[in-house]
Formats: sequence, C-alpha cells, structure tokens
Amino acid sequence: MILYKNIKNKEKYLKDKYPFNNVPKLTDKKLCVNCDKEIIIGDYKVEISNNVEYIVCPNSPNCDGTLLNWFDL
Repeated sequence: MILYKNIKNKEKYLKDKYPFNNVPKLTDKKLCVNCDKEIIIGDYKVEISNNVEYIVCPNSPNCDGTLLNWFDL
C-alpha cells in the first residue's frame, strides 16, 4: 500500500530533505527518466514506505521514479 504525506511547506521540506547540493526551485522543470515526462519540481509527492519518506515523481503511483530519476531538460 502506498501512503502519501501531505506537505504544507513544500519548499522547506525540499530544502531539508534534498540529498544533493543545489536544491532546485519549486518552479524548476526536470525530466523524470522513469516515466519520460517533464515535471515541475513543486508538484512532487512524498511517499511513505516502511516508515521511510521518499520524494517521488508527481506522476506516482503511475511512475515509480524518485528524485534520483530527475534530470535537467
């Protein structure tokens, strides 16, 4: 079962949880290579699995991509 966490402040959450340098802006566009679709960063979802939170593609659950699968256009 996939559970999604409702994030009230998506910008703060992304800054706190993003695992790499250069945190993207919520308005930035990327390519999710899992679903081969252009996404807007601010549309991300947070999926909870086994009490672990994952930043996932906005197209989830139809796409199982995470932020690791997002690349610059």
